[in-house]
Amino acid sequence: MLTKKQHQLLLFIQERLEATGVSPSFDEMKDALDLKSKSGIHRLITALEERGFIRRLPHRARALEILRTPDASSAAKVATAAHPAALDRPASRGFTPNVIPGNFARAERGEEEVAPATASAPPPPLPAGSDEEIVEVPMKGRIAAGTPIEALRDDSAKVAIPGSMIRAGEHYALEVAGDSMVDAGILDGDTVIIRRCDTAENGSIVVALVDEHEVTLKRLRRRGSAVALEPANPNYETRIFGPDQVQIQGCLVGLMRKY
Repeated sequence: MLTKKQHQLLLFIQERLEATGVSPSFDEMKDALDLKSKSGIHRLITALEERGFIRRLPHRARALEILRTPDASSAAKVATAAHPAALDRPASRGFTPNVIPGNFARAERGEEEVAPATASAPPPPLPAGSDEEIVEVPMKGRIAAGTPIEALRDDSAKVAIPGSMIRAGEHYALEVAGDSMVDAGILDGDTVIIRRCDTAENGSIVVALVDEHEVTLKRLRRRGSAVALEPANPNYETRIFGPDQVQIQGCLVGLMRKY
């Protein structure tokens, strides 16, 4: 809804554009609306622009374009108040925009538009493994993507994930603590989805149990008989272990993040 002054200014600009092809100056607008300063005109112009009634043309002085006008009945009332002789001349054609059908008037008054009730069939069942299929996996706790922490053994909590994120086999979730895997897109506070396994391909991101009491999330690199746990952050060093020091407890298959 427009205020009385906004209506008056919009109609005044429209009349001048139709009569001369040039929008009025701010001084002319100020005099037409009987305002004391041009700052009031600036505020009205900004309000009309924000509401989508006018557009300022770039790189041109005194260049305004009417995009749409208020409804006819409101415009007639304001036109009569601003220009009493308006009733004695034929109505201007003005600008008629193309609009998307909808009950916009009710929306502007803050009323909720209610769609008519129609009978419809229930949606078809979702295919197995689709994003809409939700499954629960155990949330084991927090895992260090930085300095390793004690092995996690909490099975009480659950986390819901899209079914398409998991594959065949047993899965679990871990909350990431630390920033050593940021260059792999894994941030502090992310939830990673892990498929339980005891072997992994070289270069995979794995959950590794070190010396049977520390667990960490790193990229696996095999160097001869040694096992390297490689971070994805230049601020951390790659750690090298003997083949009997590291046990693979799972491979990364997905990630979830809250904003």
